[in-house]
Amino acid sequence: MSHVTRERPFLQSVVALVAALVLGAGGLLLGFALTFLVAGLLIVGIGLELSPALSIVLSLVFVQGIGCAGVALSYLKVRPYLAGPVRDLLQLSETVPRFDISAAVPSMRDAATIVAGYLVAIGGALLGSAAITLAQRVTGTELETGTNQAAQIGMENPEVLLLLIPASILVIGPGEEMLFRGVVQGRIREVFSPVPGVLIPSVIFAGLHWFALSGGSPQGNLVALGVLVVPALVFGVAYEYTDNIVVPALIHGLYNATLFTMLFVVVKYGDQLPQQALLA
Repeated sequence: MSHVTRERPFLQSVVALVAALVLGAGGLLLGFALTFLVAGLLIVGIGLELSPALSIVLSLVFVQGIGCAGVALSYLKVRPYLAGPVRDLLQLSETVPRFDISAAVPSMRDAATIVAGYLVAIGGALLGSAAITLAQRVTGTELETGTNQAAQIGMENPEVLLLLIPASILVIGPGEEMLFRGVVQGRIREVFSPVPGVLIPSVIFAGLHWFALSGGSPQGNLVALGVLVVPALVFGVAYEYTDNIVVPALIHGLYNATLFTMLFVVVKYGDQLPQQALLA
């Protein structure tokens, strides 16, 4: 992961912010576009009726796989060739810093960070959700929060949740963390210090989940995404602390897997969870 340089000209800060936002949003947009394109070809081209499970598989392959992990890896490959000409165009004097996404088998310290990060992420998200519910009861108001689209499919087809539980650890966590912590946070950390370098990517990450919500009011969805900033900050701090992308990937995967497991239990055996928007 790259770190902040001594000087931080205004232009470099703007370029880093724009690049991070374009990379994060662009990766998701590419993934969604490919998902819709392939789904359309399957439906129109061969007359295949997409099952909920197949829809989730397509999303995992194209959004988290190609859109997130693919864009992250592509950025690592093309950056050395593009960074120089871009800096020359903008008349930036500094040399192109080395950029990488560090990955290694977790050490004992990393393992402790994974456990602590997982507990803080789950606890923070659930406490945030409970605080929103309590505030609504005390004030007598009601916020309509949207439902995460994957959770919505899972509530209607509980068997899909059994696919999403392992996929959270094997695909969703690694794919999204490579893009949002490895690339987006790494790019911002080139010109910002640790606090804004973690906070800004966390806000971008949570904000882009707006498009993964189904239904809800603007105010309700904004509050739900505010709660999502909590686990996003945990992922970012874990990467900053360990400089090992495997750590936030596992925290993220376990976090989502836990929420999908809870959702499966309540769909099968009880009422729906009040805050499906907490899925990262």
